[in-house]
Amino acid sequence: MTDLDQLFADIARRHLGIPSMKPRMSDALDFHEVAVWGVRAALQAAFDAGTNARPPEANSDREPAPTGGHHAADDDQKEG
Repeated sequence: MTDLDQLFADIARRHLGIPSMKPRMSDALDFHEVAVWGVRAALQAAFDAGTNARPPEANSDREPAPTGGHHAADDDQKEG
């Protein structure tokens, strides 16, 4: 398992409650119902891992990732 595979598995387990990222050829084991806040937490964890993997000087000119409040995606849901 690569470091990236391990990272994905850790994020899936911690934030989505998915015990394994290996296909097990069973709908009951391979498909999961997850809450939107879990998906958001998993995406944030992946983003943070990528940001932290960059050299420090590459991060110094970036704005920090949003941690809450208004999101443009929220507007899309209200328009429909």
